[in-house]
Amino acid sequence: MPYATQQDLIDRFGADELIQLTDDDNAGVINTDRVTQVLGDASTRIDGYLASRYTLPLTTVPPALTQYACDIARYILAKDTPTDTMSARYDEAIKFLGRVASGVYSLGIDAQGSTPALGGGVHVDSVGRTFTQHGLRDYTQPWDWGGRRRGADWP
Repeated sequence: MPYATQQDLIDRFGADELIQLTDDDNAGVINTDRVTQVLGDASTRIDGYLASRYTLPLTTVPPALTQYACDIARYILAKDTPTDTMSARYDEAIKFLGRVASGVYSLGIDAQGSTPALGGGVHVDSVGRTFTQHGLRDYTQPWDWGGRRRGADWP
């Protein structure tokens, strides 16, 4: 299942850049077959990272995966001439996917690949403040920060 579409690439990088990257025949149009192939390749790379943590295919595609799929596809489309920006975005995508695979980052979906239901939340009960200015009075230095000696009127 591709994580991005040709339209996602156009929305992010523009049709002119996509024509420049795919039009090997100088026809002035986007090579749709090549874009489809590259988006599939990008999705396969992403799946390689996600397979250890999620059931594939994902039922919900997080927006971050669409963004990174576009960055990976753009880098692949550039072949041997990626710009520094393309390379940096590709490297960022791979680092992100590595962190997702190791559990450092979450995609915000459950292990089955769907968005968990919202609600519940966390409730914390507290008995009040543990540390107060008055409670810590005896633990401060006899000098204030300005180098003056504390007096009887010290708060």
